[in-house]
Amino acid sequence: MASPTSTNPAHAHFESFLQAQLCQDVLSSFQELCGALGLEPGGGLPQYHKIKNQLNYWSAKSLWTKLDKRAGQPVYQQGRACTSTKCLVVGAGPCGLRVAVELALLGARVVLVEKRTKFSRHNVLHLWPFTIHDLRALGAKKFYGRFCTGTLDHISIRQLQLLLLKVALLLGVEIHWGVTFTGLQPPSRKGSGWRAQLQPNPPAQLANYEFDVLISAAGGKFVPEGFKVREMRGKLAIGITANFVNGRTVEETQVPEISGVARIYNQSFFQSLLKATGIDLENIVYYKDDTHYFVMTAKKQCLLRLGVLRQDWPDTDRLLGSANVVPEALQRFAREAADFATHGKLGKLEFAQDAHGQPDVSAFDFTSMMRAESSVRVQERHGARLLLGLVGDCLVEPFWPLGTGVARGFLAAFDAAWMVKRWAEGAESLEVLAERESLYQLLSQTSPENMHRNVAQYGLDPATRYPNLNLRAVTPNQVRDLYDVLAKEPVQRNGDKTDTGMPVTGSAGTQEELLRWCQEQTAGYPGVHVSDLSSSWADGLALCALVHRLQPDLLEPSELQGLGALEATAWALKVAEHELGITPVVSAQAMVAGSDPLGLIAYLSHFHSAFKSAAHSPGPVSQASPGTSSAVLFLGKLQRTLQRSRAKENAEDAGGKKLRLEMEAETPSTEVPPDPEPGVPLTPPSQHQEASAGDLCALCGEHLYVLERLCVDGHFFHRSCFRCHTCEATLWPGGYERHPGDGHFYCLQHLPQPDHKEEGSDGGPESPELPTPSENSMPPGLSTPTASQEGAGPVPDPSQPTRRRIRLSSPERQRLSSLNLTPDPEMEPPPKPPRSCSALARHALESSFVGWGLPVQSPQALVAMGKEEEESPFSSEEEEEEDVPLDSDVEQALQTFAKTSGTMNNYPTWRRTLLRRAKEEEMKRFCKAQTIQRRLNEIEAALRELEAEGVKLELALRRQSSSPEQQKKLWVGQLLQLVDKKNSLVAEEAELMITVQELNLEEKQWQLDQELRGYMNQEETLKTAADRQAEDQVLRKLVDLVNQRDALIRFQEERRLSELALGTGAQG
Repeated sequence: MASPTSTNPAHAHFESFLQAQLCQDVLSSFQELCGALGLEPGGGLPQYHKIKNQLNYWSAKSLWTKLDKRAGQPVYQQGRACTSTKCLVVGAGPCGLRVAVELALLGARVVLVEKRTKFSRHNVLHLWPFTIHDLRALGAKKFYGRFCTGTLDHISIRQLQLLLLKVALLLGVEIHWGVTFTGLQPPSRKGSGWRAQLQPNPPAQLANYEFDVLISAAGGKFVPEGFKVREMRGKLAIGITANFVNGRTVEETQVPEISGVARIYNQSFFQSLLKATGIDLENIVYYKDDTHYFVMTAKKQCLLRLGVLRQDWPDTDRLLGSANVVPEALQRFAREAADFATHGKLGKLEFAQDAHGQPDVSAFDFTSMMRAESSVRVQERHGARLLLGLVGDCLVEPFWPLGTGVARGFLAAFDAAWMVKRWAEGAESLEVLAERESLYQLLSQTSPENMHRNVAQYGLDPATRYPNLNLRAVTPNQVRDLYDVLAKEPVQRNGDKTDTGMPVTGSAGTQEELLRWCQEQTAGYPGVHVSDLSSSWADGLALCALVHRLQPDLLEPSELQGLGALEATAWALKVAEHELGITPVVSAQAMVAGSDPLGLIAYLSHFHSAFKSAAHSPGPVSQASPGTSSAVLFLGKLQRTLQRSRAKENAEDAGGKKLRLEMEAETPSTEVPPDPEPGVPLTPPSQHQEASAGDLCALCGEHLYVLERLCVDGHFFHRSCFRCHTCEATLWPGGYERHPGDGHFYCLQHLPQPDHKEEGSDGGPESPELPTPSENSMPPGLSTPTASQEGAGPVPDPSQPTRRRIRLSSPERQRLSSLNLTPDPEMEPPPKPPRSCSALARHALESSFVGWGLPVQSPQALVAMGKEEEESPFSSEEEEEEDVPLDSDVEQALQTFAKTSGTMNNYPTWRRTLLRRAKEEEMKRFCKAQTIQRRLNEIEAALRELEAEGVKLELALRRQSSSPEQQKKLWVGQLLQLVDKKNSLVAEEAELMITVQELNLEEKQWQLDQELRGYMNQEETLKTAADRQAEDQVLRKLVDLVNQRDALIRFQEERRLSELALGTGAQG
């Protein structure tokens, strides 16, 4: 066909419209296009059909094909589903424009108002697979040719708004710029409708526009009147975004993007950053889009130290206000962090300009996330009903490190449009509200993994997107309060949390219930008579009996003969902590003296909540009780193992021993069975080893109330005091260590290293050795191989040394890494290492890639795939847009064969696909880590609130000695309820930290693999002795790391089996 410009002037306007990259250019070119076609913008779907009929040349037809395919879905009823519905959408952000497009496809009249006059946000959004498919189906590649062409799937907010704006204009959405929505104007009389209060001076047509649906997408700071917002707080979190000019040079295109690096699992990167620049970060992300986009979380103390913040203020708004931020220091901070993260390969970094012509760098606070309590309301005046819905940030403020903002925003937009369709169909009002609220409950739980896999089937109908959908999760009766003309009765919402344990009022039977339970558990033990929750526990026998009752193999009554009350109590406290996961909140001295009855009650309540389901009959109780936190127990053992390994390493280094590649054969334990935990002393601790009375913080010396107590190494601290001595970060279980020199506690990143240690050594605090799960942590009736069976192989002959060196040549390591264990027939095989060590090394290297444990595939499989690729070239634009699909077997073959260096360079398409898959895996790990980090921060904030409530109750109990007995029981019940909530939060915290350990090991394994592969790819003749020694060290670390992951996997499997056993027992 002839060139577009040669026959019809409208073709040129249409091409300008497609390629426009500024908001004003889009609007002006579309106005010119409509003028050339004799149309008025904002005419709804009829306008779209008129444009399509007049622009029928090849370039336009490819776009019409996509839009017609979308509009042809049955749910839209060919644009007649909502023809009598008038909608007002507030906000032209991505979510506002996306819902406007859906409403237009339904046939509704859609008017959109936006207070801004241009799109200037360069910040980049991560895209989920369904959002990519959705935008492609709307013609994203026609409007933005670079859409999703990199190794990471993302798009700048500005580009996303531009392409959605173009679609909305084509579909007949009426858009007004520079107009601010300030509120609603109710109908003045019967027969009139709802209008909007707009500023400044809206056109008469817009001011008189009456609508029956309002969708607010105006951002988190504007929520329409009537909606309640809930705040989800964490600890202080300061984000910094920076956009640098992308010159699109060859050098810039070769710099890899960073899908996300989090300190929670990659401490070495941030330690290097801190040493090189003085910058202390929690995470960093780099996307290459219209700009070089960096976003990071910075620590407040670092910003103060580097002069970015002038002064420390407790109020966050004042802390990050423009008067307290030094622009030049902030720019220097962002530039140095970006330069370090990209190894300086981006050259001279020049800031892009923001909407005000200033460098596009800013600091923002995301300490608290706002979430609307409901997503929809209905208002009725004089018989005129108005349906109000929320989408975007005013519904749920996204947590940026998760990359969920636009994805969940689009889901909410689809759900809101579905709600409007149901409303237009005449469904009963409360049914519509209940369905929308049921969908809203699913929103925060969505992820690419738990939604329907076939993204091509996604549509407006929620059933196409959400598996196991229940649209009646919220009942109509529960949303009566969302319809403001109905009689409002307090109705408990389905999502509200209720406490099913101890009543808030603290019934009089709570303390008595605890006493009765303790009496039942200690009944039958000689010399034990529990009559109260104070003096009956002074001799230590009652506590020892309770521990023995719950785990008979941990404590033998005969071992207590000859021990005093203090020694017996200290023994029982330590055994309960190390083997049952019951952390002390009271010291042995206080128990013996009876000076802390509230602390004793709180401590015993932990036993009760953990083991209250135990049978009253005599006999051992399974440790795998529903209330027992196996994660707390595991992390406690991990922490003690870390301390022992560090002490051992320091002792070895001090003796001048060199690191070498060797495997230690396990020697029989010197511990006397059945005690599996070396940290539990077999002789009772002396009195001077015990902590003080427990009512004073070991760091600040201030008074400790029961809810505030955190026990570490036998000492009690405030949680707020127990922080890293260097960075003041909160110390979590398994993530800290006490320095033997100065006695301070440090996070693993800032733990001072001994001067005599090699700088490159990585066997320190960053690689803690995981404890092998003990027999006592197993479910009843189950057994696992011992550590000696699974770890270091058979016990060596006593005449042989306990250490044996592995001597592996470079060719042998190359074969091990590629999983090709058949030696070259022309090459003389190297000395064969001991069988058990060889198996360990092979197992380690097999597990050193993303997708561990993949089967070995032959080269012929990849060659065959390459031939198929050559024989089936892509022939259409649609095929070029999609990623190369890989089934699981093909992907496994590719990943396994990719271990051979240089092979994948012969297959660029497959190589590009694998790179994208690898980046996606990195992104998933980063998002998972950030989810954990955010939840840990929320738990910390919740614990602070519980502590404050506990202090008030404890003060009331200690001071009001003249209060009625009933009132005291009430307060004690409330205190025990807070203790139970605290224990639940601590258990959840421990579960999260175990996941952190898993992420940490995955990251270290990947790093070690890269380092080892670099050594193995060197020519053997060019290697120095130092290279060979370093290669041996890396291989040893890799073997150790696999053993640690194996211990963690065994622990998780044991816990899973325990839960299954408990579930079976409950059913029985």
